[in-house]
Amino acid sequence: MGIESHNHPSYVDPFDGAATGVGGIVRDTLSMGAYPIALTDSLYFGDFDREHSRYLLEGVVEGISHYGNCIGVPTVGGSVDFHEDYEGNPLVNVACVGLVDADRLVTAEAQEAGNKLVLFGNSTGRDGLGGASFASEDLDEDAETEDRPAVQVGDPYAEKLLIEANEELIEEGLIESARDLGAAGLGGASSELVAKGGLGADIELTEVHEREPNMTALEYLLAESQERMCYEVRPENVDRVREIAEKFDLGCSVIGEVTEGNYTCTFEGETVVDVDAEFLGEGAPMNDLPHEEPEPQERDLPDADLAEAFKAVISAPSTASKRWVYRQYDHEVGVRTSVAPGDDAAVMAIREAAGDEASVDGDAAPGVGLAISAGAAPNWTDAAPYEGARAVALENATNLAAKGAAPLAAVDCLNGGNPEKPDVYGGFKGIVDGLADMCSELDVPVVGGNVSLYNDSQHGPIPPTPTLAMTGTKPGYDAPPLSVDAEGELLLVGDLAAGDDAGARLGGSEFLAQFGGTDRFPELPDEPGALVSALAAVADQDATLAVHDVSHGGLAVALAEMVTDDAGLDVALPEGVDPTAALFHEQPGRALVQTTDPEAVEAAFEGVAPVTRLGAATDDGRLSISAGETTIVTDADAIADWRAVIERELD
Repeated sequence: MGIESHNHPSYVDPFDGAATGVGGIVRDTLSMGAYPIALTDSLYFGDFDREHSRYLLEGVVEGISHYGNCIGVPTVGGSVDFHEDYEGNPLVNVACVGLVDADRLVTAEAQEAGNKLVLFGNSTGRDGLGGASFASEDLDEDAETEDRPAVQVGDPYAEKLLIEANEELIEEGLIESARDLGAAGLGGASSELVAKGGLGADIELTEVHEREPNMTALEYLLAESQERMCYEVRPENVDRVREIAEKFDLGCSVIGEVTEGNYTCTFEGETVVDVDAEFLGEGAPMNDLPHEEPEPQERDLPDADLAEAFKAVISAPSTASKRWVYRQYDHEVGVRTSVAPGDDAAVMAIREAAGDEASVDGDAAPGVGLAISAGAAPNWTDAAPYEGARAVALENATNLAAKGAAPLAAVDCLNGGNPEKPDVYGGFKGIVDGLADMCSELDVPVVGGNVSLYNDSQHGPIPPTPTLAMTGTKPGYDAPPLSVDAEGELLLVGDLAAGDDAGARLGGSEFLAQFGGTDRFPELPDEPGALVSALAAVADQDATLAVHDVSHGGLAVALAEMVTDDAGLDVALPEGVDPTAALFHEQPGRALVQTTDPEAVEAAFEGVAPVTRLGAATDDGRLSISAGETTIVTDADAIADWRAVIERELD
């Protein structure tokens, strides 16, 4: 699995910027010998009421859907958030999950001097020149016009051919090592490939197959034309690699070979590059930049009518329905998607692993369910970078557990502003430390990632944004739904503030984003790993009817999302806590569990996390919330209408 950002390109050209972000992370997956089976996209824009934000959203979603749908890789999850500090610099973070076994695994580390370097795929043009350096600069006011040549142009149909050709190359054992041509093009890919192996290369640039005349050596090296791979191939296998390229109507050039010397490139008889490959690939200096720790926010809460606040929070663009986004993605291609977008986590059917995992109810599992969750929470990390990043990791793990999966691994995309500003770098340092600490507590290894800095514009820096994509596994691929059934009791598990007014903190909440004010960030569980394990076990109990993570928008949004036309909820908030705080605080590590055996749920969480009985399901599609002296009553139709704000505005 891998993740990458395409932030600056998506501001300049939303369609191509986002589309080529999808293509790039898919090719990263190919370079490991894996076959891509799922995508997620985590998107961040300025305030939704700004016309420019809606323009960017529409273009980005169209680019992702066009490229992903054409290549036949389902987009199954992600997130969409709106925050005023993304106005001049949106974020597009795309993750890809692929399948590979140990025998097919390929690395990006050159193996042996004398092997050939083969450029495989689309021809090289001048598009994307300077893309890597463009991504490392603050965005200027005129970036949408001045920097357009730095944006790559994708061809998803060529990418689909490349996916299938790569599969055949791997299956026949023809590839010794591989690298996708992304940032810095051929120069970046080939130098990193040989540097990791402690080797060098001799490259003849005139051998590159191109689509534009009179290209210079620099253009050959740094153009970021898409749908290209750099392969290390044994000399005796080169002809077979060419045959496969011809079969799929793709270009194939032997551009040089691996050596034991320097990294050298020649062009028209002249040596244009002669440098130690280690210096190019690993020689970047380490900077210890000054940083300022953010000050914790004190409590200064607004006065708000509870019913008015309920409607405002569940209809806020960041917490409202994202159906308008994911309905444009083909999430069923490949016939693996068992739990579709719109739930806490997607679940993919890995039928190839049948019998390899534990049984289900004593019977052999039909395969393994691979659960996938991805996203961040800019309100959280803006309010408290360190605590917010810990919460992001815990929330993704809770999403997986809500579908009965145990977290397995994660990749992160660390987005920050200009690190030369001490306050910005302080926030960035906080999100790195926070993710690292919580992933360690959860025993979830971070196996890869991406860093995107200089996300800064005339509007100021973005909030520190640690997008995390996390996977987990379970026997079989059935999972409890998010929506309630018309029977059973509803329990709230893991709420540290239940019955404790002092523990209900609203820092980082959508409630404060809507009504103003500040507060400390919520405390997190002392034993998050035990909580996640207990929730995953409860989700797979026969008596469990529905499970839903509680996070963005708090209990208010989670309750509203569970109600349907056929099933409602009649609940009462815990006593001893302010109703506003109880409804809207966003402590992660909580879940709503609907069950016919509440005692079994309480037993599973004994000594791990508190369990509160909130109420019961009904068969009338109504939501009734008793909160102190106030009772909020609504129904599924009204909730759906309030939450359709994005769809209503953009359709």
